[in-house]
Amino acid sequence: RERRPTTATMPQIQYSEKYYDDIYEYRHVVLPPDIAKLLPKGRLLSESEWRGLGVQQSRGWVHYAIHRPEPHIMLYRRKKTEEEVAR
Repeated sequence: RERRPTTATMPQIQYSEKYYDDIYEYRHVVLPPDIAKLLPKGRLLSESEWRGLGVQQSRGWVHYAIHRPEPHIMLYRRKKTEEEVAR
């Protein structure tokens, strides 16, 4: 009988806390090796592509940069709302 991987045995996608500047909120996502090997080389992913890899975030996040030394770390940002900017 085939054994299915469980969440206990599969490496998990790790999500950072959010961090901010005056315009954006940011976070990074660390992919485990088995998912990272599926990343296309040298280009940013659309929302449907990163969701297809299993990354789960609320709407509005954009994969905006590639950290070349560690491409398995995906960098995201989303624009702050006008209310958040005013604080």
